[in-house]
Order: sequence, then structure tokens, then C-alpha cells
Amino acid sequence: MKYHVTHTTEYSYGEAVPLCHNIVRLRPRTTDRQTCTRHELIITPEPALWREHKDYFGNHMAVFSLQEPHAALSVMAITELELSDACLMTDRATLSWEQAAQVLRSQRDPATLDAFQYTFDSPHVHRSADLAAFATPSFTPGTPLLEGVKSLNQRIFDEFDFVPGVTSVTTTATDVLHLKRGVCQDFAHLMIGCLRSLGLAARYVSGYLDTHPPPGMPKLVGADASHAWVSVFVPDFGWVDFDPTNGIVPENQHLTVAWARDYDDVGPVRGVILGGQSHWLRVAVDVRRIDDA
Repeated sequence: MKYHVTHTTEYSYGEAVPLCHNIVRLRPRTTDRQTCTRHELIITPEPALWREHKDYFGNHMAVFSLQEPHAALSVMAITELELSDACLMTDRATLSWEQAAQVLRSQRDPATLDAFQYTFDSPHVHRSADLAAFATPSFTPGTPLLEGVKSLNQRIFDEFDFVPGVTSVTTTATDVLHLKRGVCQDFAHLMIGCLRSLGLAARYVSGYLDTHPPPGMPKLVGADASHAWVSVFVPDFGWVDFDPTNGIVPENQHLTVAWARDYDDVGPVRGVILGGQSHWLRVAVDVRRIDDA
């Protein structure tokens, strides 16, 4: 499956901004089932300073600065991806969730050691007894790891309402548990918090979702959005993705940009400005299958 993605972020200011520094994470990762075949970053006005590198988690970063007065800033990422179907495991092929937690605590091979860091607290996800209690009905003693994760994934989808505007980038996993509503970022944080509270390794994945308009309606350009989901470490296999916002296991519609502990590590565009007074933000995302173009 081939995709073309355009992600545009535009800022406008109440008065000219003489200086700004920015970090952008918009270049998708290349994985065992995803290849980024084209990526172009168009920044207007043209930056005075620019460099690219990878962060601690291996995500691509572009760092740039504007040092001349400007009343607006536009960051457009144009990307093309090739995506293959996910290799799905059966529930019976995995250890129990207790055995998986024990492996994370005791084994120190490179893959398990890397996964172990995703069992701890992070800025938006703090382990708690409340989160563990919510997860417990899905993780009764001896439950296979993937069976429990699938159950939790479905329960979040069934019991929580997708309501934009009731949360913010500062909302924590525990906040979401009590609110019972939020958006994809919130549900990812909630699921990660539940899993980590049981001693399991879970990371936050940011990217895009190929969506489809209602039958007979055209797909609106720019109407898509960034998406977030969860990846769980399965000993002796690797990472398996789950999407609690939609109650599904991703196959070939989820396009991965970055992964880390939580949203705080992978915000797509972040910056610091000098002056400007008030500012306005506009974000537009368009995801298209190239075969359909």
C-alpha cells in the first residue's frame, strides 16, 4: 500500500516575531513494514539555521531558527510511504501477562532492556492503583498477554466517548480515567498507563490514519488529522500495535511517524517565540492512497 501525506502547520501573530526556535518531528520512521520513500519539509519564511538528527528514541527531528521579523510561519511536510500488512500473532502464542512482566524485570538482552524503559512513569502517564484496577478485569490470572491487551483495547473503545475539546496536551492518563472522554492522544495515554501499572511495557505511537468519507461523499482535502495509538512489547516477538480510539489492531491504515514514552516526547511541531503577542494556529492533514489518486 502506498500513501501520500501532506501535513501543514501555520502560525500567524498579532505583531511581527523577531526570533523563533522550533523542533519538528514529521518525517516518518522506516520500520520492518514501513518505508519512507519521499520526505520534503517546506518552511516559510526560510530559516536562518537548520539541522536534522535523531532523538533519543530514534525519531527524526528537524531543528530550525528564524532570526528575521515575520508575521506568520508555515511548516509543510510532504511525505510518501510504502506500507505492508502487519504480522499478527494469535493470543495463544504469547506468554501470560504475569510471565511477560517477569521477563521485563529479569532479562537483560538488548530488546528486553530497551522495552524495560517503557514500564516507568513519563510526563503524561503516571502508574497508579486506579489504573491497575481499571485494567484488572482484562488481566485475570494466567490470561495470555495479547488476549488481555485486546480486551483492554476494546473496553476503552466501548466505555469512553470521543469528545474533542474537553482535554488538552497537559491532561494525564488518570484524568482521562475519571473524565471518561477525550481524543486519541488521551486514550493512548490511558491504555499505556493501565499496562505500565501492571508492569508491562507500552509506548506511545504518533502518526496518521487513512480515513474514508461517508458513502457517496468526496474526501475533503486537509480534513484528516494526526493520530495516536499504543504499542505493547511481547517477549520473544517484539512490539504489537493497538488502537483504543477505534477498538482495532492496526493492519495497513496506520502510518507511523514517531514513538516514545508519551505525547510529550513526540509533539509534531514545537517552538519558542520572542514577542508576537497573541497567535493563531491552523493545522491541516491530508492522507491519500497513491493508487487512488
